[in-house]
Amino acid sequence: MPKKNTRNTKSKIVSAAWKLFYDNGYENTTIEDIIFESGTSKGSFYHYFESKDALLGSLAYLFDEKYEELEIEIDFESDSIENLLFLNRKLFEMVENTVDLELMKRLYSTQLITKTEKQLLDHNRVYYRLLRKIVIAGQEKNEITKQMSVNEIVKYYAFCERAMIYDWCLCNGDYSLSDSALKMMPFFMQRVKK
Repeated sequence: MPKKNTRNTKSKIVSAAWKLFYDNGYENTTIEDIIFESGTSKGSFYHYFESKDALLGSLAYLFDEKYEELEIEIDFESDSIENLLFLNRKLFEMVENTVDLELMKRLYSTQLITKTEKQLLDHNRVYYRLLRKIVIAGQEKNEITKQMSVNEIVKYYAFCERAMIYDWCLCNGDYSLSDSALKMMPFFMQRVKK
């Protein structure tokens, strides 16, 4: 029971912070704003995060909450490549509609220079677990190649997504990330399709 409460408290802080970052901007959001919006305490905030900057890496976990929602919608008996494309489309729509471009840039820059945990590469995340589950189902149904391991395919997929997001950030969001993914991800997925 205590573990669930711990997760709920951290989740409340993360969700409140990202909502405020989107609504007010990162610079205009204070730790006090986050504490008030999340209905938690200053002690709880500092238990999980040493600073506001430390919250930037938590975006990966916010994405995982979205993946938990999407997992319910996936029919693992249907085409596995289509399931991968579905996840990509939904994530990129979420990024475009709810995450400020400047925050994405900050997330990627902090992940490049951090000497500690790189949340985007944490293979214990829901993201990686769900991708492995889809790829395994696809290999079992002979929809996805077995000439690459499950982990190689998951790494390739994540690489493609990160590359697209990175380019989108470099171009200052001058194009639609989700529209671009509709064209590019099927092309990338041909590499793993059987």
